[in-house]
Amino acid sequence: MESFINFFEQLSSIQKLTWIFICLSISWLMEFASPLVSFNYKKWRHGLRNLAFLLTSLVINVVIGMLTVGVFYWLADHQFGLLNWLSLNLWLELLLAVMLLDLCAQYLAHYLLHRVKWMWKFHLVHHSDTKVDATTGTRHHPGDYLIRELFALGSIVVFGIPLGFYLFYKICTIFFTYTSHANIKLPRWLDKALVLVFITPNMHKFHHHFERPWTDTNFGNIFSIWDRIFGTFVYDEPSKVIYGLDTVDASKDENLAYQFGLPFNSSVKTDY
Repeated sequence: MESFINFFEQLSSIQKLTWIFICLSISWLMEFASPLVSFNYKKWRHGLRNLAFLLTSLVINVVIGMLTVGVFYWLADHQFGLLNWLSLNLWLELLLAVMLLDLCAQYLAHYLLHRVKWMWKFHLVHHSDTKVDATTGTRHHPGDYLIRELFALGSIVVFGIPLGFYLFYKICTIFFTYTSHANIKLPRWLDKALVLVFITPNMHKFHHHFERPWTDTNFGNIFSIWDRIFGTFVYDEPSKVIYGLDTVDASKDENLAYQFGLPFNSSVKTDY
């Protein structure tokens, strides 16, 4: 178990970028093989626009990592946080850490991004994509991504999560982020079986519907249990979903200047 955790602690930046490339590439190949929706768009152009947001996220990730590396050493030295106060099998601790991070750094942060007006203005960028595919998973305004990272940092401190556990969680979130946004059609029986525990492509698509109530459902990233517990779970026929938002200019969903400026655009109205 310790060697397993040490592997993630020692991951280089190149290895992490390679994992992003692998997950994104596999999702893209699956989109070509079995698309859920037949989009009339320039796939590469759309993808490159969304990957511009990935670059800003990577910069934030590096900066946050440099500023907080001492936090993990402090937690270990002072034995602070929930996991340091419990005495559990390491595999159980890893599972608990991933579940707590998924609950607080993903589900809770995502829920608040929809409920708090100024947060929602940043999150609009993610939802303004009218052609949801794997690259949509990278489409986060820097403000949106920073909020998520701060929630993750708070969770790390409160629960005393070690660096190796956190990096394993990050590897998992990358996989689920790309696959859940991917424009792929899974067999209904397989998707319905997986969704009992995990977030699936069909489940997450309802979250990208252009209007409520579906926009405010399915907030999870890895586990579907949080949406089930808190009453935000929805599962229906994904072909009913219409992507985008009715409060932004859909014709500018690939206009980077417009998208980066959305949180500060006073002409964009929201009822949050």
